[in-house]
Amino acid sequence: MPRFEITQHSFTATIIEVLRRYFDEYAEEIFQTSLILGYLNNKTKAANRGSKARGAFANHYALYVIVEDYIKNGFVDGKAAIPYAKYQGARFSDLFNRQRELPFGAKLQNHALNSRLNDEFKKFYPTVGKPPIVRDVETQRYWIREDLLQITLRCKDEKEYTYNIARAVIDIIDAYAATKKAAFEGFLDACRQIAELGKNDPVKAVDFVIQQLKPNVDARVFEIVSYAVLKAKYGQETVWIGETKDTVTDELLVLYKTGRTNAKQKLATALQGCRPNSIGKGFLFPREWLRSKPRPRPGFRPSRRSYGRGFKPELVLR
Repeated sequence: MPRFEITQHSFTATIIEVLRRYFDEYAEEIFQTSLILGYLNNKTKAANRGSKARGAFANHYALYVIVEDYIKNGFVDGKAAIPYAKYQGARFSDLFNRQRELPFGAKLQNHALNSRLNDEFKKFYPTVGKPPIVRDVETQRYWIREDLLQITLRCKDEKEYTYNIARAVIDIIDAYAATKKAAFEGFLDACRQIAELGKNDPVKAVDFVIQQLKPNVDARVFEIVSYAVLKAKYGQETVWIGETKDTVTDELLVLYKTGRTNAKQKLATALQGCRPNSIGKGFLFPREWLRSKPRPRPGFRPSRRSYGRGFKPELVLR
């Protein structure tokens, strides 16, 4: 079988350690041969990296739950009554619910199972033509492409043996999730300590906050701390808002934390504010709010491409 170059990063050693538990001296050869393991190696770079390398779990867990179903039904050990090719497939609802039971998976949606894992896998291996997930749209059944889990090697005795990496895949993803979870829990412990430190040693407290805003910090930690800093900075500031001189009122600034949005939710429809001649992200306001109360913040200049019909640009206070 052809071999692929392995990109080395901090989590690569953990992958090799897991493989050695299963395949001993053939661990690295299997690593270089397997497309699935190569994909996971690329997808675990964020294990010890920071805010620019979000530790997303959608594609990891889409692979995880399908491989887990493969193992549970006895296809790894040959204990299944039928070959995998005749298996009716895993139900979407079972896979979807299972991924939400995993660490950091509570808000995962269906995109990775339906297409994103396959699309990203194709970007890494565009000439292979083997998507990891096989899906029947009508029956909503899913399968893992079994030949991607089976690695055939010529061993020292000059005979060919086929190794199944399914259990190793599960252990690798578990180890990755544990690494990210430990980092996040460490951050929470530090926050508890800093709550007391801020009273006695403000300088150390400030230094702690600065450390959490560096590029090597986990994305979720970065978002929490940056939100807290902005809230502390602008939470007590006010602006004058009004359509006419007589209706101007003094109002506190409100900081909104945005994250995943659902198109069916009312507040998901938002107006994106941009600087003049720029498409950079600015403040977000619900479009419905602007239609009912066309009172933008002073100096706010909306993108002409995105504001609703009920919003009049001439009302912007400069």
